[in-house]
Amino acid sequence: MAENDAHRTFTTERGSFCLARCDCGWTGMARRARSQARADAERHLAGVGVAGSDAASGPAAERPVE
Repeated sequence: MAENDAHRTFTTERGSFCLARCDCGWTGMARRARSQARADAERHLAGVGVAGSDAASGPAAERPVE
C-alpha cells in the first residue's frame, strides 16, 4: 500500500455530529458543522504531508482549532 493510500479521509455522522476520519486510524473531533469536520481532515492531510494536499495554503489553515 502506498503512503498516500494510507491517508484517505472521509466524514461520518453520529447523531447530530460529524467526524472526520482517515484510513490510517486518525479521528477528528465531533463537530456540528460538516465544513469544520472537512477542515479537520484537510489539516490532517497537510500534517502528514500527503502529496496533492493544498490545505496548508487554503482558508481552512487560517481557522483555529476549536
